[in-house]
Amino acid sequence: MPAVPPYPEPLEVRHEKGARRLVVSWDDGHESVYPLDYLRSWCPCAGCQGHAPNARYLDLEGQDLVHLEGVGNYALAPTWQDGHNTGIYSFRLLRGLCPCEDCGGEKR
Repeated sequence: MPAVPPYPEPLEVRHEKGARRLVVSWDDGHESVYPLDYLRSWCPCAGCQGHAPNARYLDLEGQDLVHLEGVGNYALAPTWQDGHNTGIYSFRLLRGLCPCEDCGGEKR
């Protein structure tokens, strides 16, 4: 059985408050830039997504990121301006949501 290549790991995560975005630099040289509204709209928690088999884009706007915490070595847990903090974004999920053209653009 062939070896499965590892998923890229983040080297740096930056919250650029003035630009309202989160920037992740990956160990494969890629950089992902996530507008905060886009990221909030993909919240993976059960309260936002329910228990549907496929994630859905929620089109939530205007929520600033007030705190960002690492979860182990596999994810980020943001706290949003409205107090919502139950979404845990794995690095695998974040890479899959990368909105750049090389990654297929925004997923909506």
